Amino acid sequence: MVESFHEFVVHRSAALSRTAYLLTGDHQLAEDLVQTALARTYRHWRRVRDGNPEAYVRRVMYHQQVSWWRRRRLVERLEAEPTERVDADHSDATTLRLTLTAALRQLTPRQRAVIVLRYYEDLTEAQVAEVLGCSVGTVKRHGHDGLRRLRSVAPELVEVAAQRSIQ
Repeated sequence: MVESFHEFVVHRSAALSRTAYLLTGDHQLAEDLVQTALARTYRHWRRVRDGNPEAYVRRVMYHQQVSWWRRRRLVERLEAEPTERVDADHSDATTLRLTLTAALRQLTPRQRAVIVLRYYEDLTEAQVAEVLGCSVGTVKRHGHDGLRRLRSVAPELVEVAAQRSIQ
């Protein structure tokens, strides 16, 4: 049992960490989220391992993140704009990444989870509904509302997406 769980952790930790970062917007919180989710998954590993353990871990991560969010009710942190550097010009990619991160932080936790699972993890609406433990209609509603919010807070992302679809 321990070996199969260890193998799962070794193979899927990177993907789970990326998802956790997108859910939390903070590297340290993402690490805590993955660790908590894996610890909870380990307790039920015998039951989970033969099904879809990654979906189970993602569901635990989502529920844990919502639980933390409800408990803390933190005011969003405002971060200073990054200083411009002259030596290397990665500004377009960096600006896009920062814009996307800031825009995702302005979504509700459920909207953010749906957008991350749907478009970053490339899951179907049915798979997202299974991971989040809700109906497909709820996934559609949160996805629609989240995309509408992203378009309003970061219209430059729409332009970038349009340019990439042309190429």
